[in-house]
Amino acid sequence: MGPALAAALVVALLLAAAVGWAARLGTSVQALTAGVRATLQLGGVSLLIGAIVASVPASAAFVAVMVVVAARTAGKRMTDDPSGWWAALPIGLAPLPVVGALVLAGVVPPEGIAVIPVAGILIGGTMTATALAGRRALDELESRRGEVEAALSLGLLPREAALEIARPAAAQSLVPVMDQTRTVGLVTLPGAFVGMLLGGASPVEAGAVQLLVLVLLLAVEHVAAAVALELVCRGRISRPGEQGDVVHRRRSSPAVR
Repeated sequence: MGPALAAALVVALLLAAAVGWAARLGTSVQALTAGVRATLQLGGVSLLIGAIVASVPASAAFVAVMVVVAARTAGKRMTDDPSGWWAALPIGLAPLPVVGALVLAGVVPPEGIAVIPVAGILIGGTMTATALAGRRALDELESRRGEVEAALSLGLLPREAALEIARPAAAQSLVPVMDQTRTVGLVTLPGAFVGMLLGGASPVEAGAVQLLVLVLLLAVEHVAAAVALELVCRGRISRPGEQGDVVHRRRSSPAVR
């Protein structure tokens, strides 16, 4: 903590904004806003976690807030329609039972200081997978509408036709977690590993914890991507004006056998 840290943060943030402006990426304001929000949010959360980690109910409530915020963020990335709130299902479906099972098995201590970080990492992973899978699936169905109609004309049901078109695009949402898992230790040293080393753990202990986190992320993000894809292809998550879209026709439509 000190002036050097503050200077490094400011320089890095200004660099991101400057590159976004120079390259005409249109992200300069977003980068500055994200950096300021991160500063304020992490400052507030740091103080809040210090006050609630001793209480299991308060820690559980904080995890619930994480799910709500993650669902809102992923939903907005996919669509402006209220159906974006369905993102809460893939985001919470895997991480919450997994964290509960880890606590019951004794792998994670039943303490807020352990539960909150583990839950946060997993929820953050499913948020990213849900947003990417859902958004790419919706984009694909929009751009390849003609192929969906062709599949329907051949007798496929709406869900089946949508899955045939959207599945490969949604699978791309898993590329980041797959690459991170494949290259860990060779290209990257993730946060959990570095954090435990700085906290005094041995390299073996840090490696074991990081391995657990990576494998859990691999599992929960697969679940999230699959559920998000299913929600899109069933018409649960859609975009404004798509209510009459061919993908979301009723099964009794004349175009469908």
